[in-house]
Amino acid sequence: MYQSLTFLHSIIRWLVLVSLIIAICKAAKGYFTNAVFTKGDNAVRHWTATIAHIQLLAGMALYSQSPVIQYFWKHFSTAKETFDLLFFGLIHGLLMFTAIIIVTIGSAMAKRRPTDKDRFRTMLVWYSVALLIIFIAIPWPFSPIANRPYFR
Repeated sequence: MYQSLTFLHSIIRWLVLVSLIIAICKAAKGYFTNAVFTKGDNAVRHWTATIAHIQLLAGMALYSQSPVIQYFWKHFSTAKETFDLLFFGLIHGLLMFTAIIIVTIGSAMAKRRPTDKDRFRTMLVWYSVALLIIFIAIPWPFSPIANRPYFR
């Protein structure tokens, strides 16, 4: 089950990134061209948040099954000294949870904004902040913080 969750979490990561980038591009285009906020724009807003929530659920399931996390919490006093264990045991989850909260707030606020320009601006700002946090928290193969392959 752990391997399946790892694979699922790795694949959904790309869906989250692609959906956020598409939403940010649509929001920027809509904001700077004073476009009308269409049903399609609203669907992108909605599905971006939904995909992020699915990734959160997959991440929480993976967190509960991970031998790395289990070791981290059983040996916390010594494990916290190893940055790789600290990253996956605490930092990654906290940053990703924060990013999902930001996506959720941005989505909810954009939905309730009175003007189209405000909707686009809200999506642009909140989703961009979330994407920045996600880029920091992903264990990229080239990351000096913690690294994993692009696909697992």
